[in-house]
This record gives sequence, C-alpha cells and structure tokens, in this order.
Amino acid sequence: MTKKLVLCDCLGSQSVDVAAISEASGMACSKLYTNLCESQVDLAAKEITQGDVIIACQQERQRFEELAEELDVDVPAFVDLRDRAGWGEGNVAPKMAALVAEAGLSAITGQMGKSIDIISEGTCLVIAGTAGVDAVMQAARDLCQTLAVTVLVPNAEHIPVDRKFDCVVGTVRNAAGALGGFTLKIDSLQQVIVGGRGSFALSEPQDGAASQCDIIVDLSRHNPMFPAHEKREGYLRADPTHVPSLAKVVFAASQLIGTFEKPLYVRLEESLCAHNRAEQTACSNCLNVCPTGAILSAGEHVTIDPMICAGCGSCAAVCPSGAISYDAPPVDTLFRRLSTLASTYTSAGGKNPRLLVHDGATGLEMITLAARFGRGLPSDVIPLETDALSGFGHAEIMAALACGFGEVNILAFPKSELDVIEGQISLATALSGRDSIYLLQPGDPDAMSDLLYKETAAPVACDPILPMGTRRQVARLAAKALQPEATVVALPENAPYGAVLVDTDACSLCLSCVSLCPSGALGDNEDLPQLRFQEDACLQCGLCVNICPENAIALKPQMDLTDAAFTQRVMHEEEPFACVECGSLFGVKSTVEKITEKLAGNHAMFANPDAIKMIQMCDNCRIQANYHSTDNPFQGGERPRVRTSEDYFSKRKDH
Repeated sequence: MTKKLVLCDCLGSQSVDVAAISEASGMACSKLYTNLCESQVDLAAKEITQGDVIIACQQERQRFEELAEELDVDVPAFVDLRDRAGWGEGNVAPKMAALVAEAGLSAITGQMGKSIDIISEGTCLVIAGTAGVDAVMQAARDLCQTLAVTVLVPNAEHIPVDRKFDCVVGTVRNAAGALGGFTLKIDSLQQVIVGGRGSFALSEPQDGAASQCDIIVDLSRHNPMFPAHEKREGYLRADPTHVPSLAKVVFAASQLIGTFEKPLYVRLEESLCAHNRAEQTACSNCLNVCPTGAILSAGEHVTIDPMICAGCGSCAAVCPSGAISYDAPPVDTLFRRLSTLASTYTSAGGKNPRLLVHDGATGLEMITLAARFGRGLPSDVIPLETDALSGFGHAEIMAALACGFGEVNILAFPKSELDVIEGQISLATALSGRDSIYLLQPGDPDAMSDLLYKETAAPVACDPILPMGTRRQVARLAAKALQPEATVVALPENAPYGAVLVDTDACSLCLSCVSLCPSGALGDNEDLPQLRFQEDACLQCGLCVNICPENAIALKPQMDLTDAAFTQRVMHEEEPFACVECGSLFGVKSTVEKITEKLAGNHAMFANPDAIKMIQMCDNCRIQANYHSTDNPFQGGERPRVRTSEDYFSKRKDH
C-alpha cells in the first residue's frame, strides 16, 4: 500500500507547497491542515484510521501515538518538516520533498537491526566515598524500595544501623561488564556480623573477593571505573553532594530492572579481519579508537563484546577490510538515504544542496532550537540524522559528495569522538580533492545558523552516481567521479588504501609476506620466483612490513584510480636456478649461489663436493641423492637374506 503524507502548516507558521512535495517525492499527500494536534484532532484521527500514513510533525508525536492506540490502529510514521525545513529561510519546497522521500524510504526499509535481551534482576551496588555519606545512605534507602541494594563503604564508621539494605566495607580493585552482568574484585572486604550489642562487628578482611551485580551506582567521587563511563549501560555516577545529580541517578537506577533490548550495533566478519597473523600484529585501528573498550584481541581477529559496545560506529569507520560494519541499520541503507535526499532535492528544482550530518540527541535539539528561536537552517542545507556520528566515515562523506551534495557539514560536540571524525574528514578531503567538508562545533543554535548561512553556495562537483557495494568500492567509485582526471591520489598517513614499496636489492623473495597477507594483495608465481602486488586489495595493515626478515617492504598511502589497481603487477623477480641433476627450475638463482658460497668448505656438513652439490638440487633429486649416498646418517646395514624352506631342510640334512 502506498504511503500517504499528512501535512500541517502549524497555525500558518510555515509555507508548505503540497503539489511540489507530492510531485517530487512521489508520495500522495493529504490536504493541508493547520492545527492537527488540537482543533483538528478529529481529522487527524480519520487520517490515522485509514492506515499507512506519515504525519509531518515530530513535536506532537506522543499525542498522535496515543491517539492511534485509542483507535486501536497501527501507529503512524513521522517526519519533521517544520523544524528542519519549514521554519528556515528561502525556498524550502525542494528540501521538504527530499525529507519526505527519505521518510518514505525509512518507513519501507526500517531502522532497527538485530538485538539481544538483557535481564536485570535489580541487584545494585552503591559505592560510597568519604564525602556525602549521609546522602549516599538516603539514596540507598530510596533505592531499596525497588532494588536489592548493597552499599560499599570505605571504613566501618560509615556503617549505619539501618538494616533495610546490606552494607560492606572494602575498596574496588577493578570492575568489568555492563548492565545485567557486572563483575567486581574487591580488596579488604569485610562483611557485617549482625549479632551482638553495640556497633556491628566485621569479618576478617579479604583481598580479591569476587562479586556480581546488575547495576553500579558510583557515588564515591573517585575517578570513573570505566573508559567513556557515560556510555556504559548500568553504570551511573554522580556527586552525592550535588542534590539534583544524585536525584537523577537514583531515579535512573530504579528503572533498570526487568528485560531490556540491547541493539547489536556492529557486525563482525572474522574471516575478513586483518588484526593478526602468525603472532604478528597488523591492523589495530578498531582497538585504538573504541572509547568503551568493547573490542579486544582474540588471536588472528578481534572480538566485540556486544554488552559493552555503545554503538558509536568508530570501529566501522576505520576498519580497512570491512570486517566490522555498522548494522543498525546497515551501511547500504545510509547510502540509499543519501542518494534519495540528493536526487529528490534536485528533481524538485533545488540546486547545490549541502548536507548537515548530526546525531539524534544534541544535534537534533540544536536544530530544533535554532528553528524555533532563530533563523533555522538555510533552504539548501539538508539535515541527515544518524545514531553513529563517528561512523559517518570517509566512504559516507565521499558518497554524499558524489550523489549530488556540494558540501558536507558534520555537526559535532565535545562528547563526540572528534579524533575519529577529524581523521575521516582528512581522508575524504584528500580522496575528493575538494575543500568542502567541514566539522562544525558551534556553542549555541545561533552560532550554528551563522556558520551555515553563507553568501556563496558550494557547487556540485560531478554528475550524481549510485553508491552501491562495499564502503571501499563506494569510496573508489566516488573518488573517480570527483577527480576524473586524476591517476594516483596521495593520502594521509594510516589511510586504508595504498601501495607496497619493495627494496629489490634487499628482498630475497622468501615470500613470507605473501603467505601472511590477509587480503591477498601480495601474491607469488608458481612457475617463476616473483613477488606480485594488487593495489586495490591492499589494506595497508602493515603485516608485510612487520614480517619481512630483510626489512625490504614499506607502505605508501595512496589511491590508484586507474585500472592498473585491479591487476597484479610484478614488484620483484629474479632468475630461477636450474637443478644440476635434472635441470628443472627451482628457487632463486642468487639465493642458491649465495648459500653455496657461504657453506662450501665453511661447515662440517658441507665439507665434500657431493654435499655441496645437494644444495643445488631440486627436492626430488635431493631426496634421491640422500637415499643413495654412502654416508647417509639414516642408512641401515645390509639387509639379511630372506630365509627359505631350503635353509631349514639343509640344516636337518647336516644333522
């Protein structure tokens, strides 16, 4: 069934061109309402009852969802046209059409990926410090009405007489896990002995005591127990002397009981991972950028703890092989959104669109405030909301530029993974050959609007392409479209594309690099001693550099945009050696001659000419020569003659 868009001009505060939106987006539109959420709510009910509708209002989403529940019909989809377009300046019809087309695409493809269930039974550990102990105890009294609370205090003088919750003495050595599965090691652990009169007695101190809980409320005022602690689900932290923060944490903790859906943000293909081979470390990009420590080494590949992963997307952005990909939603969905936004905007008469990438929290709030109280967004700036801001990497930026956007702006904030974003922008700038990618860090909504309202528009660089394939394929396709005259593009250090440089004077063609190359970029020739290289497949992981015994290999970050990148070219070759017995070719002539020269007369095992000659034989001839040699160390004595019946009969005759 075709989606229908329900439009409202919000008391006439925005201009909505129904015909232009419908024609460009291909979506049927309702008549233009003016106050659907209040005076025309009965008309909204009729539209919702018809089913399969998209309501052009996000502000009153909850009201419309409740209305759908009352009507016992499916909850409609929603798209925000007012804050993102209608309250901006200029001709906003093309942008509205683009946002509507994207909303229709999202309604079809969906946004949710896979998920797993997390069960929290409400076991809560409250960690107290030396400050604000009374407030900590009151927080524990409030929480114990809902959760099973244990308070960890630093010394015995802080133990209350109140027995509504458990209390122990000790210090946390380390902690691991997330909501529903925290594990802790506690030193100097002393438990309360509840019997007797007077102050409670304590058990003997115990170091390294293991404990488990579902929720940790850290009120100790010490350093956080986890990296990027604000992203660790189930770990809540506050200053007990700050009443509002403490109240917020207590309320949040009280809600963390039951079964929760945990999205599986990323997908890992272990066979593609280039982390390690033969105990030689290669690529560690994802390990270096993961803010929560969810990624660990697991031999030849990495492993991702889904309970700790916060879905920032940094790992997917920097993974050179595509072993890690963002899966909530998949990256191809993002490519389709980009293409839909650009093509619809252009078909509606818009020119030179600019993209504004933002997250669904702080960025969305800033856009909303700028629209309500300021100038809003320019008519040529199309916002794109993403849950993983740092996951919008160089491939996605390149896809946006090649789809028809003249400029890409990424709206970031101090808590964003700025190092990853800046690195991806630098790589995309080199690949595109354009200075039209910007990182915006405004302090307020008005500052954001000032940055976006420019006198000159950024022109579109190429005819639009259709971004299809893997992130590497899309990045290459976009680079060729944006730089059609370029052959080889120089890239910054640590880029996932590049060439391998071989010092032919040092290389002995041992081919250890070939045997360990995780992507097959380095290859050999079964018939001749050659080292071959295919640039398109190279991940620049550095494994060949680490494993080369002669230090003959170096990496050169670049992207070859010619067809030569898809073919194997010979990096180094030498003349093969002919076996002195059968004449078959084997090994490398220079290596065999070098070994012969080094060992002849200088080693006890090669003191005679026959032994030296074996070095110059192929495998089969060497085996034959060893077998027939008189000084073969494995050779046994002469085999005795087989005894026959005649031998036994002759002995009887003699007797």
